[in-house]
Amino acid sequence: MRKPLIAGNWKMNGSAELVETFARAFAETTLPASVEVLIHPPFPYLQAASEAFAATPIGLGAQTLNPLHAGARTGEVSGQMLKEFGVEWVLVGHSERRQLYHEGDEAVFDRVIAALGVGIRPILCVGETLEERDAGRTEEVVLRQVGYVMSRLEPAQRRQLTLAYEPVWAIGTGRTATPAQAQEVMAAIRAYQAGFDRELAAELRLLYGGSMNASNAAELLAQQDIDGGLIGGASLKVDDFIAICQSAG
Repeated sequence: MRKPLIAGNWKMNGSAELVETFARAFAETTLPASVEVLIHPPFPYLQAASEAFAATPIGLGAQTLNPLHAGARTGEVSGQMLKEFGVEWVLVGHSERRQLYHEGDEAVFDRVIAALGVGIRPILCVGETLEERDAGRTEEVVLRQVGYVMSRLEPAQRRQLTLAYEPVWAIGTGRTATPAQAQEVMAAIRAYQAGFDRELAAELRLLYGGSMNASNAAELLAQQDIDGGLIGGASLKVDDFIAICQSAG
C-alpha cells in the first residue's frame, strides 16, 4: 500500500512569519496517520523551518541543489549543506528549473545522484509543455525524462525516488489536467517503470503537480495511480494546504 504524500513547494515565496503560522496550525491539527506531509521553503527559511516543524508532522525539503559538494559556484547550495539543516527531501527537475535555468536531463540526473549521495531523497519532476501536449507528444516527453534518470540508477537508488508529474501548462495558470488526463499519464509512468522493476513499479509513489488545490484534490487523489500532490500556490495558504492533506487520508 503506497502512503500518500503531500508536498508543498513555496517557490520564491513565504516568510519567517509564514513558517511559524504553518508550525502552529499543524501542531494543532490532527491529520490522518496514513498521510506524509512535506514543505519545501526557500533556502533562507530552512533553519527556521527545521526548528519550527520539529513538533509537527511536517517533513522538510529543499527546492533544488547543486550537484557539486563544494566549489566556486556563487549563489549555489550543495546537498551536504542542506543535510546540515535537517533537509530530507529535495525537488529535482522542476519545470521552472528546466525552463528558466536550462537544466536539461543530464543536469537533472546529476542532481539526483548528488542528493542520493548525501542521503537526501529526490522528488523527480517530469512533465510536458502545452505545445508538446497539443502535438500528441505527452507520453514521449514524460517517459524520456523518467527514463533518462531511472535507466541509469541502480535498483536500490530507484527505490529512493518519488516522481511528480507536473504538466507545465497547468502550473500557476489555474488550468488543471482532468483526473482522467492525469491518471492516463501516471499509469503510463508506472507501466514504464515496471520494465525496470515490477515490484518497485507497484510501490513507486507518483504525485500530481499541476494546480492541485483544496477544491479538486479529492477527485485527483481518488485516481488509482495518483499517490499525492506537489502543491504550489495552495501550499502558501495554511487552511487550503491542510484541507488537501486531509483529502489524501
